[in-house]
Amino acid sequence: MSEQSKEGSERTMDDRRESPRVGMRIRVRRADTSDAFDSREGNVSLGGFAWFGYALPVRTRVEARFSLPDAEEELQVLGEVIHVGHGSRGSSAHVRFLDLTPELEMRIARYLDDLELAEDKSRGGA
Repeated sequence: MSEQSKEGSERTMDDRRESPRVGMRIRVRRADTSDAFDSREGNVSLGGFAWFGYALPVRTRVEARFSLPDAEEELQVLGEVIHVGHGSRGSSAHVRFLDLTPELEMRIARYLDDLELAEDKSRGGA
């Protein structure tokens, strides 16, 4: 499956899956509820996010909130659980973004790129 990026180049879903994952606190709840957001350790990538400690069933729609260091406000996103894992950290839910605006996708991509550049420099790269 592929899609057109804003710049007109074609990107596959595999490209998104290969983006770096960055650990952060994520507040999550089932979508379309008034339940409180549950704060969990997790990670964010260009295609979605994951959290550890418990999982919701596959195909469950969720709302999540997280902050990027350059943002004054918390970002709120909608996603769908696509995989449930069980590992050393307990259960985990892996979520793909739904209806991510191009602006929000670019903010996340820029943040991931900046982190990757900083890592390269710290390892003695360009």
